Amino acid sequence: MNPQGFQIAYVSTYVPKKCGLATYTHHLREAVSRSKGDASDPVVAMCNTDELDAYKEPWQLPLLKQEREDYRLLADTLNRSSIDVVSLQHEFGIFGGEAGDYLLELLDRLKKPVVTTFHTVFEKPAEPYASVQAAIAQRSDHIHVMNRKAIGYLHDHFRIPLEKISFIPHGSPVPDRKERHLTRRHFGWEHRKVLFQFGLLGRSKGVESLLKALSGAVRAVPELLYVIAGQTHPEVKKHEGEAYREELTAMIAELGLQHHVKMIDRYVPEDELVSLISACDLYVTPYPGMQQITSGTLAYAAGLGRPILSTPYSYAKDLVQGREELLLPFGDTDAWSAKIIELFSFPEMLAECERWMADIGRSMQWPQVGAQYLGLLERVAARKEWSMADVV
Repeated sequence: MNPQGFQIAYVSTYVPKKCGLATYTHHLREAVSRSKGDASDPVVAMCNTDELDAYKEPWQLPLLKQEREDYRLLADTLNRSSIDVVSLQHEFGIFGGEAGDYLLELLDRLKKPVVTTFHTVFEKPAEPYASVQAAIAQRSDHIHVMNRKAIGYLHDHFRIPLEKISFIPHGSPVPDRKERHLTRRHFGWEHRKVLFQFGLLGRSKGVESLLKALSGAVRAVPELLYVIAGQTHPEVKKHEGEAYREELTAMIAELGLQHHVKMIDRYVPEDELVSLISACDLYVTPYPGMQQITSGTLAYAAGLGRPILSTPYSYAKDLVQGREELLLPFGDTDAWSAKIIELFSFPEMLAECERWMADIGRSMQWPQVGAQYLGLLERVAARKEWSMADVV
């Protein structure tokens, strides 16, 4: 199938909405567009009423998540269009209804082939999410996942045939060594050993555990600097204001880490985030929860060739296969402290981790991911055409 003229409709949240799924879909669309030489593919942007005005481009189709009838109308619109395939980016919470079941109204009427990317896959799915996800999988022509472990979960729990599921990694930017040096100079990091963590701040990120590990490590590596970037999670702020951030600030003072911890308390736009990740020496995700199936920021760190240190949650385990020494138990302060000291006391060891992550990261950069994803969409659309021809 010739990519020229091949049209894809994306269904997802979309920029300027500030969420990881919107950013992912924006970059996926851009990468696929570059690969096929056409940037006109439409986006069905899931939104609330107060967000409608953000989507005025002719290729943007806003869909109100809580309007059930709009899902049926959208299916009719897509069926009448010249779209060849629908790329459905699925995350619980972006679609209306219980566990997002309004989406089934769209899929039940849609005649176009559908490739669904599951951004969340549970190792032990519970209701009502399990039934809804099983129904979406059944109505999709193909499933795309970004964690190899998700293939087994989907097959075991929903009996989805293995040949119906494809793994393509989460995309990441291409590294820029010049940008790394400029950012380090800008922030005064030239002579620091920088650990970096990014995300909406909340009690599920393991920050306290890493602060305790840091308090021991700085005695051996006094140049250490732990940078925690990102504003407080809106739900946390709604329930307790900035109490958690204030607790962390008090803990930093109690441990005597004022010179070793920097909190960037604001929204960090993506171009700056990429620069910050590129500039760090070690990317850390000390998360306590073990079920997280994807992590956009950890994918970015890998794609940008940065060494990582993490708890062994699902996505991290899949990413660092063969280098399990980079995975440490949550809350094991001594183990984290010892590994940080080791990596920064033996530069050749950290350099080897960097080379290894760079090798992994090359396959995760957006140009490669966009080409792979386009190939998948083309194959699924072609199979649908052939099967329809057989019916006729």
